[in-house]
Amino acid sequence: MKNVLLSLLVLTFAVAAVAADKRPLTPHDLMAMQQISDPQLSPDGEQVVFVVRSVDLEADRGRTELWLMKADGTDTRRLTTHPENDSNPRWTPDGAWIYFLSTRADGSQVFRIRPDGGEAEPVTNLPLDVGNLVVSPDGQWLAFSMEVFPGLGPQETKDRLDEIEERKASGLIYDKIFVRHWDSWKDGRRSHVFVMPIEGGDCRDVMGDMDADCPSKPFGGPEEIAFAPESGGLVFTARDAGREEPWSTNFDLYLSPLDGSSPPKKLTTTNPAWDTYPLFSPDGRTLAYLAMKRAGYESDRFRIVLRDWATGYERVLTEAWDRSPSQMCWSPDGRTLYVTAMNLGQRSLFAIDVDDGRVRTLVRDGRVSSPLAGRDRVYFGWCHLKGPVELHAVWTDGAGLKKLTGLNDELLASLELGDYEQFTFPGWNDETVHAYVVKPPGFDPAEKYPIVFLIHGGPQGSFSNTWHYRWNPQIQTAAGYAAVMVDFHGSVGYGQAFCDSIRDDWGGKPLEDLRKGLATAIERYPWMDGDRVGAMGGSFGGYMVNWIAGQWPDRFRCLVSHAGNLDERMAYFDTEELWFPEWDHEGTPWTNPAAYEKHNPVRYVERWKTPMLIIHGAKDFRVVDTQGLSTFNACQRRGIPSKLLYYPDEGHWIQKPHNAIQWQETVLAWLDQWLK
Repeated sequence: MKNVLLSLLVLTFAVAAVAADKRPLTPHDLMAMQQISDPQLSPDGEQVVFVVRSVDLEADRGRTELWLMKADGTDTRRLTTHPENDSNPRWTPDGAWIYFLSTRADGSQVFRIRPDGGEAEPVTNLPLDVGNLVVSPDGQWLAFSMEVFPGLGPQETKDRLDEIEERKASGLIYDKIFVRHWDSWKDGRRSHVFVMPIEGGDCRDVMGDMDADCPSKPFGGPEEIAFAPESGGLVFTARDAGREEPWSTNFDLYLSPLDGSSPPKKLTTTNPAWDTYPLFSPDGRTLAYLAMKRAGYESDRFRIVLRDWATGYERVLTEAWDRSPSQMCWSPDGRTLYVTAMNLGQRSLFAIDVDDGRVRTLVRDGRVSSPLAGRDRVYFGWCHLKGPVELHAVWTDGAGLKKLTGLNDELLASLELGDYEQFTFPGWNDETVHAYVVKPPGFDPAEKYPIVFLIHGGPQGSFSNTWHYRWNPQIQTAAGYAAVMVDFHGSVGYGQAFCDSIRDDWGGKPLEDLRKGLATAIERYPWMDGDRVGAMGGSFGGYMVNWIAGQWPDRFRCLVSHAGNLDERMAYFDTEELWFPEWDHEGTPWTNPAAYEKHNPVRYVERWKTPMLIIHGAKDFRVVDTQGLSTFNACQRRGIPSKLLYYPDEGHWIQKPHNAIQWQETVLAWLDQWLK
């Protein structure tokens, strides 16, 4: 008995010593983490190649490399070590080569490397940067994108750019919008898809003179490009909407022959809404793709449509499933589609039977990304509120979740992260609303912790069970705060009606849910200090902070508004994607002015009193920087304690490593000033 007690005492001291060695998460730790993406399973199912991004603080940029591992998670190693960026790996069907994009040449070009190592070989030497690489299933063709002037080839485009550079005058003339989009000014070039024999030769623009982009901007990628069976053409996604492009969401699927014998043919001729993500079954007989129903609405529910490639007959597989798939892959036998979708504060992994549409949940919790189907396992990236993406696998019946990589294990072992839990409460109209609470590391229930109330963007978004590299509640909790995040009405993953309810009610249901969610958290968790609360949000979350400043002026000790609209009416005229405000506010400011005014923060500036930190980027063309400057002007003129953090070189997101660190440190300093 004495020996047992001694052993327990030694174990207790050992655990305490380990805990004492751990430290809170810092912004520099976020930058130090290895970010895994784009896994690709070898044709024989034995290996996985993937991309790892690390941050070079000295150069103030991210750097990507290719890594390789066996499918069981062993023998993980770097495949490329060049100081420039390597990304977008794709296997040849025989598994002999991995083709990829690299900036090790003059700009971004296609290279290839054998999976057993050796020197990478250049494949293309084109005058323009190459992106979005796809290898045909028969191994005969490459597809990739380049930015060209429609109707001009790569060299002609380069020549025209050189001519423009030599002009004395710098003015740009436009006769239609977009003039600029997200963080870039438009100059007439479009992202077009090219095909080229895999062994080299001339490349051809399969989109011809289409005045449209593929992949779509800014979020599209190789998933919008697919080779037809036996390389009988190329299917791609594009929005060819003419002058209506800024207020249209009518993306369609097109089929183009590889030899240029005819112009692209539109496949989705009857749907006025969004069609995307073409994906052929392993036998080539069925084309699966994602389709919305409602034109002009970017957050409608995607359904999976199955198209018989021989006959053109289509059927909707998931009409009865009230979730919106975002990524998908076929099983090797073609009987199942594995998809990810937002789901009650998670992004879950599902298996859908192709015959009857029956849906099974394989992995519910956390955030699943980039699913790949092997013979008996599904491979994917997985993260959650206590850790970044690592590759995992699960049996096709959902059993045996296994972690395959541990690139961040050593760093995470040195950190003490806060525990989290999800709770629900009756929100607007007593409908169930979900929320998360994240505790400070070293949590002591006898203490009282100040609260950071995080408000997500979108508004059709979610603060879900995921790991984020800026809006990460573990940063605030590491500084001694409790974090509360509410998925108010309008959030995704709770059914389409819940998402739709935000329309024409930006300041209504969401604000009521936020009020009730914060009150519920303070009542449920007595260790939260309801007298010391700060609210922060970006994009729609920034708008909501500005709205709260006038509608809930006595609740918070401080606010943080990142890229938030102050004047909804003027924001319509400032922005670029007009379909977004036109849907959410049910028209334009001249056809429905009341909708733009009833929840407009600028109308209530006279009520403002809460100290506010405002953050904005000069290259933010979604929510233009004058909205942030106006918010700062309002605070300053009213004598409200306020600060402006302004980035001349950033857009809607803060992406440069040193800027991201400064962002975190400035926000924490502001919270500390008013809440501690």
